[in-house]
Amino acid sequence: MRTTPDALPAGLARGLRSAYLVTGFEPLLIAEAAAAVRQAARAAGYADREVHFVERGFDWDELLRDSANLSLFAARRLIELKFNSTPDAESQRALAGLAAQPPADTILLVTGELERKSLGTQWVKSFEDHGVLVVAQVVERGALPGWIRDRLAQQGVRIEPAAAQLLADRVEGNLLAAQQEVERIGLLMPGATLGPEDVASVVADSARYDVFELSAAAFAGNASRALRVLSGLRSEGQEPPLILWALVQDLRALSRVAMRVGGQRSLDEVFRAEQVWSNRQGPIRAALSRHDRRRIDALIAAAARADRVAKGSLRGDAWVEIEGLVAKIAGVRLAA
Repeated sequence: MRTTPDALPAGLARGLRSAYLVTGFEPLLIAEAAAAVRQAARAAGYADREVHFVERGFDWDELLRDSANLSLFAARRLIELKFNSTPDAESQRALAGLAAQPPADTILLVTGELERKSLGTQWVKSFEDHGVLVVAQVVERGALPGWIRDRLAQQGVRIEPAAAQLLADRVEGNLLAAQQEVERIGLLMPGATLGPEDVASVVADSARYDVFELSAAAFAGNASRALRVLSGLRSEGQEPPLILWALVQDLRALSRVAMRVGGQRSLDEVFRAEQVWSNRQGPIRAALSRHDRRRIDALIAAAARADRVAKGSLRGDAWVEIEGLVAKIAGVRLAA
């Protein structure tokens, strides 16, 4: 069967199935649905939990042997498999087999983000046919105020439509940031009815500046957002070396992918080979369309210069260097 994170608790209350695949496009909802399965499994006596991360070279034979050799005296268990990129052909075959015929006294929980086209593959259909497929759809920006109202209502807090819209604007569509603010309001103002002024006073500036958002915005080509996040990081007292570290990590990934793309290998295959996970693939893909190898090398050189300025081995202003680097990564052509 196929269900949604909202409908999952009712299904779990009716009884546990032997195999669950929790996937989709919203990490927060995936995590919440997986936690609901774990909690239901513990309540049903599945006391043991094994966690495996499915990556290149994962030993499926060993997992299948261990699963088949459950001792007569062993407790019932939850086997959890996590993946960060689309499983390869061998993994898909193994997962399809486990969904169709899971080990005795075991619940199988598989979690990870998938592209939309992957939802139609045979191994995913095996979970839908023999177990439960939970798909966490994206909460679109226009639907976020309603989502916020529903979440606050679960905590006994009412919020006016204009206030919910203000909160959605403050978190810039970030579902995790929205949930954090919902929990914070629930703790600070239980039973309250919130208007726009209340939201403005209780919610900190929740643009949620962090170095990874900065890098994602810059590589995606969103220069205005990237520079706004950079300004926020600076005002929060973030140190330049940490910002540069995040940018350089993605610059190096961009360089490796640019070297290997083309020929008979698809970009998805290169991403898997270079371990560029799904949350970084969109920005890296966008940057590839703007920058050739020569420009990528120049960006890495500019990052190295900014790092030397930040560490005092070159004269200059580290923030000016970083601002220029971020703008160039985003595709802004700067005057010499």
